[in-house]
This record gives sequence, C-alpha cells and structure tokens, in this order.
Amino acid sequence: MYKTEFDYWLKNVNENDKSKLMNISDNENEIKERFYKNLEFGTGGLRGIIGIGSNRINEYTVSRATQGVANYINNIIKGANPTVVIAYDTRYKSKEFAKKTALVLAANNIKVYLFKEARPVPELSFAVRKLNATMGVVITASHNPSIYNGYKVYNSDGYQIDPEVANQIISEINNSDIFKDVLNINEKEAVKNNKLEMILENNENDFLDYIYSMKINDSIENSDIKVLYSPLHGTGKIPVPKILRRRGLKKLDVVKEQMEQDVKFSTVNVPNPEERESYTLALKQAEKNDYDLILATDPDCDRVGVMVKNDNNEYINLTGNQIGALLAEYILSTKKDLPKNGVILNTIVTSTIGEKIANEYGIKSFSTLTGFKYIGEKITEFDSTEDEFVFGYEESFGYLYGTEVRDKDGVISSMLIVEMAAYYKNEGYSLYEKIEEMYKKYGYYSEDLESFKFEGIEGNKKIKNIMKTFREKEIKEMLNQTVVSKIDYLYDNTGLRKENVIKYFLENDSWVALRPSGTEPKLKIYFSVKGENKTESIGRLKNIKNYFVEAIKK
Repeated sequence: MYKTEFDYWLKNVNENDKSKLMNISDNENEIKERFYKNLEFGTGGLRGIIGIGSNRINEYTVSRATQGVANYINNIIKGANPTVVIAYDTRYKSKEFAKKTALVLAANNIKVYLFKEARPVPELSFAVRKLNATMGVVITASHNPSIYNGYKVYNSDGYQIDPEVANQIISEINNSDIFKDVLNINEKEAVKNNKLEMILENNENDFLDYIYSMKINDSIENSDIKVLYSPLHGTGKIPVPKILRRRGLKKLDVVKEQMEQDVKFSTVNVPNPEERESYTLALKQAEKNDYDLILATDPDCDRVGVMVKNDNNEYINLTGNQIGALLAEYILSTKKDLPKNGVILNTIVTSTIGEKIANEYGIKSFSTLTGFKYIGEKITEFDSTEDEFVFGYEESFGYLYGTEVRDKDGVISSMLIVEMAAYYKNEGYSLYEKIEEMYKKYGYYSEDLESFKFEGIEGNKKIKNIMKTFREKEIKEMLNQTVVSKIDYLYDNTGLRKENVIKYFLENDSWVALRPSGTEPKLKIYFSVKGENKTESIGRLKNIKNYFVEAIKK
C-alpha cells in the first residue's frame, strides 16, 4: 500500500519535490516510513517531521488539513463571513506553511488575518477573541527538535479545538484527496478579493496593554531585581522584553546568541525550557553577573522556565509544578479582589499541592484532562456560571492568569514571575526560599517525569502493548507502598472525556500516571510523591521511578 501511495505522490507533486522522492526510490525502509500512513490530525492538529511524504509535514499535508478546516467552517459551522487568524513561530518552513494555509482558506471564501511576522501562541489566542474570528491556526511544533513542525487549530473562544471538533475536521480531511480536492489561490488574488489581510502592530499593542493591565502590584517598579532572559531563538524575543521594560524592570539582560531566529536552534539540543541544557549560554553569562532570576521561553512562547539560586548560591531549575505552586500562592495571597467563587485549574498529571494552596485561601480547585485546551474549555464554561477563573497551570511549564488569552501564556507568565520574584525579594527572600517555606506549610512534594521514546511503526505497537499490560494487570502495592486506587481514564467514569491515561493513587497523597503523548512518539510516566521531609520525599520518588523504569524495560 505504501508503494502505491509513493507512486501517487510521485505523479502529483511539483518537479522539485519529485526529485526529492526519486532520491529515496531505492530505499525501501525510507519509503515505508514516509508513506505507510497519513500524518495524523490529532485532537489539536498536526505535528511531524518536515519532509515529503504522507507521513510528513509539508505543503501538501498542511494544505489537505486546511481544506478539512475550511470544509468544517463552510459545511458545519455555516456562519456568515467566516474569518480565521493565522500566526506562526520561527521554525523552518513555518512562514511558508502559514502562507499556504492562508491561501487555501482564502480560496474557500474564508477571510484570513495573517500575522506579518512570527509571534507567540498567546498573541494568536488573544487576536482570535479580539477579532471575533471563527477559528485560529498556529504553525508551530512548540519545543520539539528542529526537524519537526506542526499545525494547531483554535476555536472562536481562543483555545485549541476539543476532540469532538477535531473528529469532525478529521472526517472532512479523510473525505478529501490530498491533490484533487484542495482549493488554492494566489496571494495577489486573495488580497484583491479582500480575503487576506496582514496584521501585527495594532494587535500586539492591544495584547501588551492587556497584559500590563493584569499586574497585581508595583513590586517590579520598586525593586532592583536583576533578570536574564532567553527566547531560545523563538517568538518571545519581542513581547517578553517589551512588557518587562514597560513594567519598569531596570536590570534586564538577554542571551544575545539566542535572540536571533535560527531554524536549527543551533545553540541548544532541543529548544525546551524544561531542560537544563537549554540554559548553558545563560549560565555562562550568569558567571559574570549575579542574576536573581533566569527566564527562558520555548519557540512559540506559550511556556516559560525559571532558574534561581539555592542555598549554596548555585543556579537550579524550578520544575513546572514548583513554578505553578509559587504563582498560585503569590496570586491568592496578594490579590486584593479575590473572587468569592474563584477557581484554580490544573490537570490530572499536575501536583496536588495546588489543591492544598487553593483550600488554604478558600478557593475551589478542579483538575482537567492533560492539555491546556481543557483548561481553556473550563474557563469558557465559567463565562456562564457563578464560578470565576483565577489561575490555571500544568506541570509542563504552562501557566495562565486572566481570561482574554485562553491558552498557556509565556508572556504574561514571564511578567508575573518577575513581579512575584521582585515582591518576595522586597520582603527579604528568594523564590527558592519561598518554595521551601511552602513545603514546610503544605508538605514536601517531589515530582518528576520519565519519557520513553518509541519511534516508527514498531514504536507505536510497543506503546499500545505497554498500556494494555498495565491496563490488565492488577497491582496492589509498589515497593511496599499500598495502591489505594486506580483510575483508567479511557474506560472508567470520571466525569471527564475519555483519555488514554492510567493513574495509580498511592498512600500519603502520592500517585503515578502513565500517558502516551498526543504529539510525540513517547510514553510519559508522571510521578508525584509526598513525604514528611525533603529526604523522605526524594527517596520515595527515586524508588518508585526505578520500579517503573524496570517495569517498562521488561
């Protein structure tokens, strides 16, 4: 079948791409990997390796996905004068894929607002709401290696489409031929027909005005806090320094080598603010300067990582759970107009310390499925209830404060983290000291994530087999720790949508969750352990991790 697909592409692609396919015509394995299936449109869109083939992301797979989105808008939504906002990050081919997306939509009589330059995901979410758009699209592969790109779709409320909408779009995609059924138009004609409009400055100014309005106090303006920032070659380059300087941050330095667009992300292995390696250049710069805080955002600037100094005066990475807990504590303890029916949102794989913090301040907490779109969906539900969103976060370095953006926002998060650090510095202690104080108050929580990469056809089979094994196997204890309960989110009635996640709840407010990634060929295992003290917590975490690593290897 994959050979038939290869031949079909060979007959229909342009001459340049035809020559690329001819170069692999003698490589059976390469043809199979590229053509054994279509690149899957998941619950948020596409993500894949850049290249020619049905199982790669390229102008043809992007065009077909866009035709599916256009058919969904025209055949199912059926609104008058539909519009779509399109943004893109700094990756290889992002701008070209964004332009191709715009022209396919324009050919389908859908007006497009296309960002002139690479800008963050949260700015797209804001623009969708501001312009009352029907949908939004972002071309990005977030923090993945440079060989990847992706395509994320947003609804009119500014968060990523839910599974029901995704399935309807998938149906439209599957009913169309990748070459015969995709409409197209040239840029000149799209502009002439008023179906393509470039945007940037007005939206960006409104976006930054909104973020500035969300400040909680003037701690930045009244502090000498010193900050180093890196966008990791991504879209945070413009808005993050702008908002921090506008807030009056006097001592802001940037990692110059990482301020420029570099499609290879050549200064890092992976442009991921979760990884310490991403801060190598920042740490070198920090040797000559005593920074209170080092910040880094990923290429699409929806996530932000933080480094602070510990008691030994060494820079350490805060985890996503720690940053989220710090922000929750800061917001709830300092915000003057805390709503009576306020709610904190996080996900089922996020540390339960957030629930303890919410309870402390008389605020409700609610856990959604993994993926910030579910937090965005819950915020939108609150628009018609008495509940009021206060703060949302997930362990994978995504945070949101405010409701005019409905996806994780690395810009407002950067501003709030600096504001928080300045506030606590003015009080006489660092973020490291603050999180230690919180552990004494709420309990010592240690969290970690272990990812197992399984690529290709065989890798996909392995992930399914591992999940099947744990799904069927009864486990009553793990290393002398009692398994209190188990939830299979794919089959059990949880009040949430079905999702391929298995979670074990252990004694003493600890848990382990297994979840295949929705965007990468990985099986992820999340750990959260609570102890009476730091030594006990870290020791239990290490033991339970080893238990699962060995189980997966078997």
